Amino acid sequence: MAHNRSDVCEFKVNAVSEVMALLQIDMETDVAEGRPGREDAACSRNVLRKQRNWERQLAAKKSKRKEEKQRRKLNRQQRLGADSDNPQFTKRVMKAITKERLAEAQSTGLRLCVDLSMTDSMSDKEISRLAGQLRRLYGSNKKATRPFGLFLTELREDSRLYAECLRMNDGFLNYTMDITEESCLDLFPVETIVYLTPDADEALETVDADKVYVLGGLVDESIQKKLSFSRARELSVRTARLPIDEYMVKKNNAKNFHSKILAVNQVFDILLTFCNTGSWTEALQEWFPRGKGYIVAPDVSPPLLASATQT
Repeated sequence: MAHNRSDVCEFKVNAVSEVMALLQIDMETDVAEGRPGREDAACSRNVLRKQRNWERQLAAKKSKRKEEKQRRKLNRQQRLGADSDNPQFTKRVMKAITKERLAEAQSTGLRLCVDLSMTDSMSDKEISRLAGQLRRLYGSNKKATRPFGLFLTELREDSRLYAECLRMNDGFLNYTMDITEESCLDLFPVETIVYLTPDADEALETVDADKVYVLGGLVDESIQKKLSFSRARELSVRTARLPIDEYMVKKNNAKNFHSKILAVNQVFDILLTFCNTGSWTEALQEWFPRGKGYIVAPDVSPPLLASATQT
């Protein structure tokens, strides 16, 4: 009887050993054949879940970018006008049109020079401000329906201003304008030149296609008095000023400050607007800085305009 119990125990032990052996063989087979175990399966599920989450996020971002692109396109169309007669151009086409318009203006448009012969009398800060004003002047000309043909005269390549223009203005050497070390007298007949200076006696009445208008390359901080006027006298050319006295009056302010000295780009914007509108009132109203202490006269009568024309 005892012998039988021993045999049963031995049989159970052998059976358990065989089952364990079979399990071991099965696990080894799974690994050998690349079938994932429980841990691997759990890992794979995590990877798949992360993959799906990432795909959903990517799709959402793509959809958002598409919506943003459509919104920007709609805004551009609204700014340009909803009129179907107005064609919508791509940026590349608009850039080509602008370049062609500027190139044509260089040969057939109204002509304007910026005389940069006086930069030696300016501080480094003034030089930097002038470089910025030239950038804004060119930017206004690019946007103009009827741009000027622009000339930067007496700009030496070894000058501080030239170096500052290169540093501050991206693509400066690609500007559609003539940059030269020659003076305006080297480029145009003396009788065609009108030098615009705030110290001139004559008020500018019109902008004529057969004239060349010259702006002195100076800035507001310059302490030199009548420097641009003296330069014009040196060149023996005609001088004129913007008709500020004829169209504007002083406005009381706390500092009792009044100035007719404008930045180069501000004078240019006034000329551009006058050429487009034919109205000095509109041009001065839009571009003459409020902080200069002047406002457009509320009622400029025809007799006053007539007397201004005769002066």
